[in-house]
Amino acid sequence: MLDINPGLILWTIVTFVIVLIILRLTAWKTLLGALTAREEKIRTSIEQAESARLEAQRLLEENKRQLALAEDHSQRVIREGRDMGERLKVEILEKANSSARHVIEQAKDEIAREKEKALMQLRSEVADLAIGAAGKILDANLDTPKQRQLVDAAIKELNKG
Repeated sequence: MLDINPGLILWTIVTFVIVLIILRLTAWKTLLGALTAREEKIRTSIEQAESARLEAQRLLEENKRQLALAEDHSQRVIREGRDMGERLKVEILEKANSSARHVIEQAKDEIAREKEKALMQLRSEVADLAIGAAGKILDANLDTPKQRQLVDAAIKELNKG
């Protein structure tokens, strides 16, 4: 089945060596140049990928830092808004209370004036009634101004007592 033919082996080896020599002289440098160029291209691509990864990581850290700053800023703005709202609320309440106290004081003063006015009218009417009654009872000839003086003096004594 298998016959070993030494002549064929020899010629196969010689042909192989000749093909190797021809390839070495003509295509070997071109193949090595292409492989070297490809190796350099792959190395450059890896370095660029590493550089891009580091830049992406740096940008991610920068974005995280800016996000944290923005969040702090927004929290500060919200806190300041709440504080300002609270201050305005307190200020409005104080103004409302002050205004209410002022209105109450004015009302009390008005009531006191009206009360005094009513008392004065009442005293005048009481004096007139007392003079009329005393005049009828005594049937005296006192003049009206003199009678009024007597009644006013009596009322003053009643107020003091």
